[in-house]
Amino acid sequence: MSDAVTAGPRHVPVLPAEVLELLAPSPGQVIVDATLGAGGHARLLAERILPGGQLIALDRDPAMLELARPRLEGLPVTLVAASFDQLRQVLDDLGIDRVDAVLADLGISSDQLDEAARGFSFQQDAPLDMRMNPSVGETAAGLLRRLNERDLADIFYEYGEERFSRRIARKIVEVRQRQPVETTGQLADLVRRCVPRPSGRRRHTIDPATRVFQALRIAVNDELSALEGLLSVLPRCLKPGGRAAIISFHSLEDRRVKQAFRDRSLWEALTRKPVEASEDEMQRNPRARSAKLRVARRG
Repeated sequence: MSDAVTAGPRHVPVLPAEVLELLAPSPGQVIVDATLGAGGHARLLAERILPGGQLIALDRDPAMLELARPRLEGLPVTLVAASFDQLRQVLDDLGIDRVDAVLADLGISSDQLDEAARGFSFQQDAPLDMRMNPSVGETAAGLLRRLNERDLADIFYEYGEERFSRRIARKIVEVRQRQPVETTGQLADLVRRCVPRPSGRRRHTIDPATRVFQALRIAVNDELSALEGLLSVLPRCLKPGGRAAIISFHSLEDRRVKQAFRDRSLWEALTRKPVEASEDEMQRNPRARSAKLRVARRG
């Protein structure tokens, strides 16, 4: 069992008041938290559907299911090990036709980020893993060993919007001929050497490695395809009038959610613009700074 599980959750749910206001959970409803994480949103929702309600909570990371379990004890919650794009199959397996609401928080949990061995962060040197489910698929280190220069550059540019993607990819291919890039520290240092250091007022911008780490994580976990899968099955999972709330953390995700909710034959948008964290919340929880919440009602 990981330290994150034994120590209890560190993650703070983003936009909690806004999620509750816009999803409007009420007693007796059946609601899905499609991205359980540490269980913060799930607990808030489960408390409000008592009595008679049911919360279905999904996560593809077994460690997150175990971390959230004690927090949800005594509440009407069913935990399911599954990715959110499998939602329709999960409901079928549970004998549920349609639900009243679905929440998906696309951000990575602080508990995953802070556990060095997962390889999501470059704050500590650790193996480059980055898999949401550590028992499935190729690691980030494996991807860096296998892909050619062009494919690596495309990932960094398309998923990280990294301007120096080609330079970074070229350096990775050059370096791996002598020694594979296998740790977070190695990759972060390599990227920093490839990206010109900003001067003047721009000196305090984000670490140059941030965009490459985001891009790799998205590629390793096929995150955008999974999001598109969720968006395609959502209309078949919600009752007429049911609500879907999605919290995204970068433009690649938000653009897809915005586009899906624009389909007026399926959705009535309840947020004209994405809802963002207040200054007060950002001070308390800096990871809420890039969160964008969009909510729509099923037609």
